[in-house]
Amino acid sequence: MQLLAWIGAALQGQRGYLFPWVPVCLGLGIGGFFLCREEPAVALLWGLAGGAVFFLALTFHLPEAARPIGLAFGFLLLGFAVAGGRAHWVAGPVLDWRYYGPVEGRIVGIDRSSSDALRLTLDRVVLARVAPEKTPGRVRIALHGDQRFIDPAPHMTVILTGHLSPPSGPVEPGGFDFQRHAWFQGIGAIGYTRVPVLALEPPPEGASLLGVRMRLSAAIRAVLPGETGAVAAAVTTGDRSGVPQATLKALRASNLAHLLAISGLHMGLLVGFVFAALRYGMALHPWSALYLPTKKIAAALALVVATGYLLLSGGNVATERAYVMAAVALVAVMVDRRAISLRAVAMAAMVVLMLRPEAMLGPGFQMSFAATTALVAVFEFLRKHGPLRIPRWARPVFAVVVSSFVAGLATAPFGAAHFNTVSHYGLAANLLAVPIMGTVVVPSAVVAACLAPVGLEAVGLVPMGIGLDAILFIARSVAGIEGAVGHVPRPPAAVLPLLAIGFLWIILWQRRARWIGIVPVLMAVFLWLGAERPVVLIADTGGLVGVVQDGARALSKPRGAGFVARNWLENDGDGGDQAMAAARWRGEGEKGVRKAEIGGAKLWHVFGKREVAALADCPKGAIVVLSHDSEADLPCDVWGPKRLRQTGAVALYGDEVGLQMKTAREVSGRRMWNTAAFRP
Repeated sequence: MQLLAWIGAALQGQRGYLFPWVPVCLGLGIGGFFLCREEPAVALLWGLAGGAVFFLALTFHLPEAARPIGLAFGFLLLGFAVAGGRAHWVAGPVLDWRYYGPVEGRIVGIDRSSSDALRLTLDRVVLARVAPEKTPGRVRIALHGDQRFIDPAPHMTVILTGHLSPPSGPVEPGGFDFQRHAWFQGIGAIGYTRVPVLALEPPPEGASLLGVRMRLSAAIRAVLPGETGAVAAAVTTGDRSGVPQATLKALRASNLAHLLAISGLHMGLLVGFVFAALRYGMALHPWSALYLPTKKIAAALALVVATGYLLLSGGNVATERAYVMAAVALVAVMVDRRAISLRAVAMAAMVVLMLRPEAMLGPGFQMSFAATTALVAVFEFLRKHGPLRIPRWARPVFAVVVSSFVAGLATAPFGAAHFNTVSHYGLAANLLAVPIMGTVVVPSAVVAACLAPVGLEAVGLVPMGIGLDAILFIARSVAGIEGAVGHVPRPPAAVLPLLAIGFLWIILWQRRARWIGIVPVLMAVFLWLGAERPVVLIADTGGLVGVVQDGARALSKPRGAGFVARNWLENDGDGGDQAMAAARWRGEGEKGVRKAEIGGAKLWHVFGKREVAALADCPKGAIVVLSHDSEADLPCDVWGPKRLRQTGAVALYGDEVGLQMKTAREVSGRRMWNTAAFRP
């Protein structure tokens, strides 16, 4: 009881500052759902939802000091229930086998794969010899080969002959779970085609948001051809299908990739420009300036523009967060309240988490809210501690420098954890590029939108293209500097949660006890510095093996399973490519066979149908990985595709003393997205 009394007294001291903790409690509940190793029963989810309602209602009958505790429990249970409900809501058929044959579907998404191939997302899918109830609701297909016979358009029905397979699991235990990601996107199969895609039915008449977006994108690229037009389309409509991988690589290396995402920067600049233009425009009209609430009218019209921008852009996580924050700020202006605060950030987080709880696991949500929370906290600190003694002309420069530094510092650990890279010159690149974005690109885009109805959009698009060319020049110049990009290993799973909790405690908690948040931050740093990488990695298809030799990852093949190889090397913090890593392999070998000795154990990788069929014997106790299943009775520990489908990717940890095995299924557990028995 004394502990509860002490907690109640501490919470009383935080009155007026507790609302930002609501999304934190929601996030803890959501995290609890995704940490489960067995799929929670539907009855349990309903029980937790009822428990959430009970605790939230109970708070009205609790003593004032205990109310925050009841609310915390209520939102924590609500987060778990919402995540579970969302997982069931998006449930759909998932292909359980490899399919080759005709595929029919309607285009609902157009983008590019990591190999720079055009990629289509199809719904209303029809597969030969597959019952409708077992056909995935959506499939995603990369287009290879000669595709000059079709110009894909939104909602066009197409037919093709393609290879489809189930979404793959993590490339290593604890790695990015694409099966889970595809489940929440409604994608039940992925694949490719090397034959021409044919149009079966034209798009139906009538406008759709995707169709409008793609038409606007095409109109922009007609005025600004090439790379510049593709980037212009990406920053205005969210259509990245024309942006080359080389451009994306340069933007990531210079830490300017966020300029492509329609996020807080774009929404803030757009809303700010529209608000200022409308307010000052009405101020020039004497009657409006004297008799109309011009500030509130400008805010209302800016909100309408922001809503249109949200719908046009497709509404990803960063855009939703930016829109909610902009809406809160504009409404605050209309009701004479402070526009930007941590409450607005918390409100945006609550909206995103309630609508798409799975977004919390992705880099977009984490980096977006990390940057926004840090920026709001820093500028609130500066505001509370009095006006800065900086000349008026230097204040915009100061704001850009501080914003770029704070946002870069806040997002750096999350970017490094998810992408295994650190941009060493990102601050300098942002200091040069962000002002161009704010003073040239966004205002020009607004002018182009205003003049488009009369056919004069080029008046705005031409200067917009000049600004984007300057940004791309900065990106390529910075990316070309030797040592511009550093590589770091993937951190243990506990690192990001500890960092998030620590920094949130420092920012949200008031008074001296806030510095307790340093403890989890330091724990996260020590865990990351002591991260142990597997000495052996086995792909879930048996098609690739990676071993640590002489302190670096050596791969069994120079080609094939490129996605797996790239992810293994990135997670090691290795900047090399697959061919370079394959050249590191030390040990005996022959055609289709690679041999090594790790931790006193013999390891063989046998790949190719003929080589697997010819394998008649192997050392007893040796670990033998096969790219195809063998019917031979072998005395060694055999890992073929059939066994690996049950376990997922395999990792071996240890040293000369011995090896410990961990499988992807042990880490991921048995969930709806990876186990057919749990699907509705």
